[in-house]
Amino acid sequence: MEANKPYVPLHVHSEYSLLDGANKCSDLAATTREMGMNACAITDHGVMFGCVEFYNACKKAEINPILGCEVYVDPNGYTCREGKEWNHLVLLAENDEGYSNLVKLVSIANTDGVYYKPRIDHELLAKHSKGLIASSACLGGEIPRLIIKNDFEGAAARAQLYRDIMGKDNFFLELQPNGIPEQAIVNKALVELSKSLDIPLIATNDSHYLKKSDAAWHDVLLCIQTGSKVSDERRYRFSGDDYYFRSPEEMWNIFGSELPDSLINTQKIADRCHVKLQMGHYFLPEFPLPPGETLNSHLRKMADEGLKKRMKTQEPPANYLERLNYELGIIEQMDFPGYFCIVSDIIVAMKNRNIPIGPGRGSAAGSLVAYSLGITDLDPIRYNLLFERFLNPERISMPDIDTDVSDKGRDQLIAYIVEKYGIDHVSQIITFGRMLGKGAIKDVGRAMDIPLPEVNIVTKLIPTFPPHETDIIKKSLVQVPELKEIYDHKPEMKNLIDTAMHIEGLARHCSQHAAGVVITPKPTSDMVPVRKFAEHQVATQYPMEPCEKLGLVKIDFLGLRTLSVLSGALRNIELNGKGKIDLNEIPIDDAKTYEMLQKGDTLGVFQLESAGMTALVTRLKPDRFEDMIALVALYRPGPLESGMVDDYVKRKHGLEPVRYLDPKLEPYMNDTYGVILYQEQVMQSAQALAGYTLGQADLLRRAKKKKKKEVMAEERVKFVDGAVKNGVEAPKAGNIFDIIEKFAGYGFNKSHSAAYGLIAYWTAYLKRNYGPEYLASYLTSLIGERQDVFGQYFRKVRDAGYPVLPPEINSSMEDFTVDGEVIRLGLSAVAKVGDAAVANIIESRNKCGKFLSFWDFLTKVDLRQVNKGVVENLIRSGAFDSLEKNRAKLLHSVPLFMDQASRQGQSTNQASLFGDETEAMLMPEMEEVAPFSERQLLDLEKESTGLYISGHPFDHYEEKVSPYITCPITSLGAWRSRQPAVTAGLLASVSEKFSKNSGNAYGTAVFEDNHGTVDVMIFGKRWPQFKPILEPGKLYFVKGKPREDRGVSVMADDIYTEDEFETKLEKYLIMTIQYMYSGEDESEHSELFFESFFRILSSHPGKTEIILRFEELGGLSVYHLKRIKVKVCEELIKELSELSCPVICSV
Repeated sequence: MEANKPYVPLHVHSEYSLLDGANKCSDLAATTREMGMNACAITDHGVMFGCVEFYNACKKAEINPILGCEVYVDPNGYTCREGKEWNHLVLLAENDEGYSNLVKLVSIANTDGVYYKPRIDHELLAKHSKGLIASSACLGGEIPRLIIKNDFEGAAARAQLYRDIMGKDNFFLELQPNGIPEQAIVNKALVELSKSLDIPLIATNDSHYLKKSDAAWHDVLLCIQTGSKVSDERRYRFSGDDYYFRSPEEMWNIFGSELPDSLINTQKIADRCHVKLQMGHYFLPEFPLPPGETLNSHLRKMADEGLKKRMKTQEPPANYLERLNYELGIIEQMDFPGYFCIVSDIIVAMKNRNIPIGPGRGSAAGSLVAYSLGITDLDPIRYNLLFERFLNPERISMPDIDTDVSDKGRDQLIAYIVEKYGIDHVSQIITFGRMLGKGAIKDVGRAMDIPLPEVNIVTKLIPTFPPHETDIIKKSLVQVPELKEIYDHKPEMKNLIDTAMHIEGLARHCSQHAAGVVITPKPTSDMVPVRKFAEHQVATQYPMEPCEKLGLVKIDFLGLRTLSVLSGALRNIELNGKGKIDLNEIPIDDAKTYEMLQKGDTLGVFQLESAGMTALVTRLKPDRFEDMIALVALYRPGPLESGMVDDYVKRKHGLEPVRYLDPKLEPYMNDTYGVILYQEQVMQSAQALAGYTLGQADLLRRAKKKKKKEVMAEERVKFVDGAVKNGVEAPKAGNIFDIIEKFAGYGFNKSHSAAYGLIAYWTAYLKRNYGPEYLASYLTSLIGERQDVFGQYFRKVRDAGYPVLPPEINSSMEDFTVDGEVIRLGLSAVAKVGDAAVANIIESRNKCGKFLSFWDFLTKVDLRQVNKGVVENLIRSGAFDSLEKNRAKLLHSVPLFMDQASRQGQSTNQASLFGDETEAMLMPEMEEVAPFSERQLLDLEKESTGLYISGHPFDHYEEKVSPYITCPITSLGAWRSRQPAVTAGLLASVSEKFSKNSGNAYGTAVFEDNHGTVDVMIFGKRWPQFKPILEPGKLYFVKGKPREDRGVSVMADDIYTEDEFETKLEKYLIMTIQYMYSGEDESEHSELFFESFFRILSSHPGKTEIILRFEELGGLSVYHLKRIKVKVCEELIKELSELSCPVICSV
C-alpha cells in the first residue's frame, strides 16, 4: 500500500457471521499484512464471537485489530415484539471504554433484545456510545433504506440523530462499491448528505469472503444457511461477486479520483482505534471468608482438617503431610488459593445435598489438596499420581479442575453457584460446531441437489480422523485412491469435493458447551459479551480458550449419567433392605467382581461395555485395581496399534519377561510391567534418569505432545547430559530418550485413567454384588433413548439372566425398581402415564394401603389424573396382573367400572359437602371374557410400553431361522462382504412414500428380531412386487446390501415370507473366531492362523456355505466365504476348535 494512498477495511465479516461470512480470522490478518495495510476491523452480524481470535491473529501478524460489530437497530425499541423493522449499523471500538460499551450493547441485544435478530435501539446506543465510532453500514442500514424509499429528509434526520448520539467526529457515512443498482443511488445521496450536514465519508467493501473467486462456493454456503438449493432462482443470494477483501489499490481505483477522503478517513479511524485486551491476569470472584481468615489461611485450615478426616487420624503419615505442605506452597506461590476454595465449596455443598459427584476427572486427581478438600476421591499417593501433571510451578496457568456430576443434578449445581455469586456473575460457555469431512460434503451435496446415494459414495470413502483434525477432505484425497479416482474422473463430484474443501473447518452453528461454567467478580457482560440460549441460560460469546486467555475463572461440570446410575443403585439397595453403602468404603480387591469381568460380563460397566473393550477385558483378565486404571488407558488407537496392549497382556500373564529401560525406572513402571503407558511415567523417567524436576518433566511432556522438533532436540541433549551425570552411558540414554519420545505420543493421563477406572470398578462391584438393584437403575437411566436402543439394552439385561417383569400396581414406583431379586418396570415406562398420574397412584397407595382389587384401585385414585387412557395402558402392560390375570376381562370392564367409580366419587364429594352419609355403591360385576393369546399379550405390552416384556414373538422363530441368515439384525453393521446380506425379523411397520425428485412411490419398513431393529428401503419395481405381501407382525427374510447413514439400513433386493424361505434360501454354517492378537508380529501370527484355518476347511469339501463372524479388538466383522463350501461333520468342528484361536461352529 502506498503511504499517500492509505486504506483500512472497516466492514469485514468473519466466519462467525455464521454461514454468511466465510473469512477465517488468521487469513484476514495475514492478507491484511500482505496487502500492506496496518489495521483491519471485524464486524460480524450482531455478535462478537470471533473478536478475541481475531485480536490474537492480528497481534501475531503485527497489525492493529479493530474490534467491532454490525449491530441491528430497531427504531421501535429493542424490546418490541411486533414487526421485523431493524437496520444495520457498524460500530467500532475506539478504546477500552468503547470495547466495554460494545460488549454491553451486544450482550443486551443477545439477551433482552432477541426477536428474530439480536437488537439494540437508539436510546440504548446513546447510553453506551462513549468510545465507539459508528458508520451507516450497507444497504440494510437505516439511512440507505430511507434513501432507497426517496425519503431524503428522513435520511438526513437520521444522519443527524446518529451524529448527535455518537458525537460529531464519531459518525461516518459509508460508501460501498458493488454492482447493485440501488448502491449507486445510495452512494450519490450519501455524498450529498456528507456535504450538506458536514458528516465525513468512509469507503468500505462489506467483505464476506477473501477472494473474488470465492463467490461461487460462498453462494453454496448461503444455501446451506437457508436450506435451499443452488438451482432455486428465488432463493436468498448476493448480487454479484464484489463482496471480497479488496486491496487498497482496488479501493483507490474506485474511489480515489473523486472521493479520496473516504479512503483516507478509514486510516484516520484505524489510527484512533486502540483496544488492549487484558490477558495473563486472572479474575477470581470474591469468596466469602470467615472473620479473621485470609484465602491462604482458610485453604490451609480446610486442607489440614480434610486430610485428617481422609486418613481417619489426627496424625496423618509424614509423607502425606510433606506432600500436602508442598502442594499448598505451590498453590500459594501461584496465587490460586481462592480458586481451590471456590471449587471445594461447590463440590462439598453438592455432596452435602446428596448430589452425586465423580471421584475426579483429568489431572486434578493428582492433587492431595484436592483430595483433602473433598474435590476428588482418589488418594494420589496410594496410586502414584503427580501433582505437577495438574499444576506446574514452572508453567503459570490457571488450574483446570474438571468435575463430573450426576446428569440429573447438574442443574442444581448451577443453581447453587447462581445463588452464591449472583445470576449476572455466572455464565455457561459457547462452543461452535464446524463443517468437517463427511459433514461438509453432505451439506454441499444437499445444496447442490446431488442425490444422496451419490453423495454417500464419497462420504463412505472419507476415513475417520481424530477430533479437531482439519483438512480432512484434502488428506483423504491423498490417502484414499478410490476417492482420488472419483475426483479425477467425475466433474460433478470434483465440484462437490472442491466446494466442500473450501467450506471445511468453517463454523456452522453455535451451542452451549456441555460442561464449562464461568464465574466472574462483576457482571459477566461487563467483562465479555454474552448471549441467551434459553430462559435463564446465558453463555459467553467467546468460546472456552478465549475466556481462559482473558483470565475468567472457568470450571467444567460435566453431567455424567453413570453417576445417576450409581446413585439410583445405592437407593435401590437401601430400599430393598440390603443396607446403606458408601462407595468410598467398598473393598477395591473384590475377587468376585474381577471374576465377573474376566468372563467378559461387562454389560452396564462404565467404560468397559463396548464390544472392543469387552474383548480386551477378557484378554487382559483384570485382577487388581491397577489393571482397571490400565484398561482405560490401553483402549485407544495408539496403544492398540503400537503393540503396547500385547506387551502388557503377555507380561502380566508371564508369557513374556518384564523388562525395564533402566533399573532406576522399576518403581515407576512395575504397575504396568515395564510398559510406558502413562504421561506421568514419562515425567518420572526424566526425573529418575536425567535429574529433571517434575515441573521441568511436565514441560518436556508437553513439548513431546506438541511435537516441537527444535525444543525436542534441545531436550534430548539436556536429557542425555543429565542421565550421564546420573551414571547412564550416553548411547543408552539417547536410546531411552528416543523410546520415551515414541511412547509419549501414546501416553495417557494416569490421574484421569485412575478416576475413571474407579468409577468403572464401582459399577462392576455393584453389578456383581447387587445385580438387580444396579441394573434396575441402569435401565432407568436409558429411559428417553430411542425405542430401539432402549429395547436392545432391555433385552441384554434379561438375556444376562436378570428377570425383568411388567410394572406391578402395588409395588412399582416411577422408575425401574427391585422386588426381591426381580426387576420391575417403572410406571413412567407405560405410555400415557404421565408424572401427575404416577404421583397420584403412589400417593394413594401410600395413604390408603395396597390396592385390593381393580375396583379398589379405581375408587382410591383421582380419575381426573388417572384417566381411561392411563388405566387401559396399565392393563395392557400387565400392571394389574397381580389383581386379575385376565387382561382381556379387565379391558372389557373399564368403561363400566370407571363410569361407576366416577359417579361414586361425585356422590361421595356431595355427601361430604352437605354432611350426609351416603351408602357406598356396590362394585359392579366383571363379565367373563376369553383371555388373550400369548402373542396378543406380547403385542399389548409392546403397544403400551414400546417393549416386549414377558418375551418376544421372535423367540418362537429364532432356532428355525438362524441357519438361513447371514447375520442377525444387530450384526448388519458388521457385514463386510460384497454379496447381499440375509437377515430375518418380524415386520414392525411399513409405509409408502414418494420421491421428491421423481414422484415415484417407494416403501420403508422396520423389521425387528429379539435383539434389535433395522430400517429397510424398498425401491423401484420391488415396491409394487412386495407391497401386497407385507403384513405387520409376520415373519420375513430380507436380502439386501446394508448401508450406514445415520444408522444401519438395508436396501432390499428380495423379501421372503415364512412359507417360502426354506425353499428359496440356503442353509449356512456359522463360524465365530475370537481373534484377540495384536502387536508387531501380528501379521505373522495372522498368516499362520489363517493358513491353518483354510487348510482345515479345504480338507472337508462339501455343499454348505460358510458365514464367518470375526471378533477382534476393533469389533465384529461378518463375511460370506462364498467360494468355500464344506461338509459339516464332527471332525471338522473338532479340528477348528483346536486352533490357536478356537473357532466355534453352529449350524
